[in-house]
Amino acid sequence: MQRLRTLQVQSHHRAYVCAALPRLPGASQRTLAQSSPHSSPLSSSGASRRQLLGSLVLGGSSLLELSSSGWSSRSVAQAAAVSEKEKVLQDPKWPEKWPFRPEDFLRYDESDDSVFYEAPRFVYHIDDGAVKSLTEFYSSVFPPSGSDDVAMLDICSSWVSHYPPGYKAGKIVALGMNEEELKANKEASEYVVHDLNLEPDLPFPDNSFDIITNAVSVDYLNKPLEVFQEIHRVLKPGGKAYMSFSNRCFPTKAIALWTATGDEDHIWIVGSYFHYSVPGGFHEPQAKDISPRGGLFGKSDPMYVVYAEKKA
Repeated sequence: MQRLRTLQVQSHHRAYVCAALPRLPGASQRTLAQSSPHSSPLSSSGASRRQLLGSLVLGGSSLLELSSSGWSSRSVAQAAAVSEKEKVLQDPKWPEKWPFRPEDFLRYDESDDSVFYEAPRFVYHIDDGAVKSLTEFYSSVFPPSGSDDVAMLDICSSWVSHYPPGYKAGKIVALGMNEEELKANKEASEYVVHDLNLEPDLPFPDNSFDIITNAVSVDYLNKPLEVFQEIHRVLKPGGKAYMSFSNRCFPTKAIALWTATGDEDHIWIVGSYFHYSVPGGFHEPQAKDISPRGGLFGKSDPMYVVYAEKKA
């Protein structure tokens, strides 16, 4: 209980590195391995995690490329080397059925999210190197700035979306929890206050957006299948959704499945949201490791993107 109180105090500031929490009362804090047909138990050790990922990933020599219909002049898949984390979704071995149970999406703090997000936080929840990497990634995959016919949606947004400096589109909507933060978002042309954990329906017509982004917030979604169904619905055919995340979070608000697993598992989990939400509705999800090299004392926050394109 003391640890929970400490985490709740910390969680009102910058996000902390996610770590496995004690077992939730009355809930099965299952691991990714226990949720899937692969029976290797997932412990907190790196060796066990690598063993699990070895069973999930056959590996491949190159990252699957984005559809040639993309706007970017340089492919996301162009990289000097493919990290092990990018291989996770090359051969994910999806179980036939959705492998998770409702209790996997419980959180330590199940109080109203509007209370937690009531006070604005004008801080970055990842370090400067990770922010820079995400912005550079967006620069490589977004439609050209100034495209009046392009509509963008940033879900779970705040005072900043990490879009390229000066980026413009016909419409950029920031959807999030705190109105004061959303008002301060200079990258957005409009905003919507909306709690996706209470109401996963997105308040937009079908086929509204070319691009949907979510920066370091996918781990808080307690109804991810419903949200990803809505992402599919409001994306235009050929539209793309980019889910970025690090190893930082507000631990009491992240789902149990997230705090019990590691980076490679998180990639698989987010990929599963695309795969199972609308069967056959998305092209198979892909992963990109955009973790910056270097940083303070030679280390920076890791950064990953899982993305998929809505089928035409």
